[in-house]
Amino acid sequence: MSDRRAEIDQALDAPQPAIPVPRGPVPLTPPRLARPSVEIKIDGKSVSVAEGSTILDATKQLDIDTPTLCFIESLTPVNVCRVCVVELEGSRTLVPACSRKVEPNMSILTDSERVRLSRRLVLEFLASSVDLSTAPAMQEYMERYGAHPERFGTVCATLAQPVKIDNDLYVRDYGKCVLCYKCVEACGVDAQNTFAIAVAGRGFSAHIATEFDVPLPDSACVYCGNCIGVCPTGALMFKSEYDMRQAGTWDETRQTQTDTICPYCGVGCELTVHEQEGRIVRVTSPLHHSVTHGNLCIKGRFGWQFVQIQPAGQKD
Repeated sequence: MSDRRAEIDQALDAPQPAIPVPRGPVPLTPPRLARPSVEIKIDGKSVSVAEGSTILDATKQLDIDTPTLCFIESLTPVNVCRVCVVELEGSRTLVPACSRKVEPNMSILTDSERVRLSRRLVLEFLASSVDLSTAPAMQEYMERYGAHPERFGTVCATLAQPVKIDNDLYVRDYGKCVLCYKCVEACGVDAQNTFAIAVAGRGFSAHIATEFDVPLPDSACVYCGNCIGVCPTGALMFKSEYDMRQAGTWDETRQTQTDTICPYCGVGCELTVHEQEGRIVRVTSPLHHSVTHGNLCIKGRFGWQFVQIQPAGQKD
């Protein structure tokens, strides 16, 4: 019977089970095509950048610190904050550095008096409208540009609304929201594709809301927390961080950060564990990690409490 089987296999030219089939070549990612360079001038300095780059990319190449609020590398620029505007020779208006593509022979000023005045006014308008106490980057920008939001009044228009606490994972304090749209983009096609966050209303009534403005538990939210990861002002915040801030125990100067790999599945998402006084207080993910790009699921971002559960009868 075995001889007959061997004859059939040989006749069909089939591989023998005892002889391993040689592996094919490992597929390789084709190299990126070199893009032609574009020569531009920024603050009097010539710089050569790849075609298709933005003005912001070019300023980074010259180590020019351009302030941004609605921009983050992992999301599509939406051009709403206008903090990154620069002066372009020949342009009637200031242009957003985060999205304006470079063109040959551009001449750009990043710190002219016109630019500084525009940035100062934007910062003053924002700070006079919302609470920026948990936005340290904004505090630095206001100091840099000499912004005095109090000249527009001491009462912030959006602070009358209460903090929304409707789950145990994160809170929503829209009294700190500057409508940067980052959370909308992160919940949309740029990352999560859940579309649980939208902008409701128009003009002065515009505000961040769930789809169709329904309560959060009734929305499409999957509680991944990627909106928290991109929020620049603390309008979206870990419930653990919010509780500690309310108790006056939150202190980032006493916190350590440790990078590790998420233990829940085999994807390999990288976590940055924030620890204070021996307890995990929140978890983030590095923006430039090749797997996560700053994004996590509900388990990776919020599923760390089991580490801190104490056995019965044991005290901290």
